[in-house]
Amino acid sequence: MQLDQVMNERRSIRGFTKEPVTRKLLEDIISLANRAPSSMNTQPWHLHVLTGEPLEQVREGNTKHMLEGVPPSREIEDYAAYEGEHRKRQIEIAVQLFEAMGIERHDAERRQDWVMRGFRQFDAPVSIVVCFDRSLLDNTIAHFDTGAMTYGLVLAAWSKGLGAVINGQGIMQSPVVREVANIPEDQVILTCVALGWPDEEFVANSVVSRRRATENTTNFLGFGD
Repeated sequence: MQLDQVMNERRSIRGFTKEPVTRKLLEDIISLANRAPSSMNTQPWHLHVLTGEPLEQVREGNTKHMLEGVPPSREIEDYAAYEGEHRKRQIEIAVQLFEAMGIERHDAERRQDWVMRGFRQFDAPVSIVVCFDRSLLDNTIAHFDTGAMTYGLVLAAWSKGLGAVINGQGIMQSPVVREVANIPEDQVILTCVALGWPDEEFVANSVVSRRRATENTTNFLGFGD
């Protein structure tokens, strides 16, 4: 696939088949993602790839804690609630997804089920827990660099026929993830990526988020036109 095709066609996948993903394919994808740029080549990221029983343990722990009302516990500073245009775009994609799935506004049960799917990492066969060096916790460039690698990861996966969704819900109960994945204390959990073969019958997978036009995001100077 050409790069522009991958970037234009990629979308977040939230429904997966049960077909396993081989370690060799994952290694190929990660090798590509590792080519991401980073500040002065610091490469602050670390990846923990879970499947099978370890991933099931994370799912069960996350679900149990959330249903018991255990407050979310993330290892990076949590963001404030989105407001203004950011909130409007957040609502817009939620509406797109709920309409695709036929989930009505008053249907509390199905809405709750959708939320819990996120904490189960959308029942994907693979979860990649994305971390960075704790020594760089207060260095926002390290967050930026690790984000660049994560975008490269989902692009590389798409180029190989795999689907993925960057999923902060999957690490909302970070102590569960840290214990199961045996993540060293000198690493900070940033996010995770749910990954697998897309289920073509899962209608939410067809949803493409709307993007702002270039003229609404970019200012050109000095081009003489």
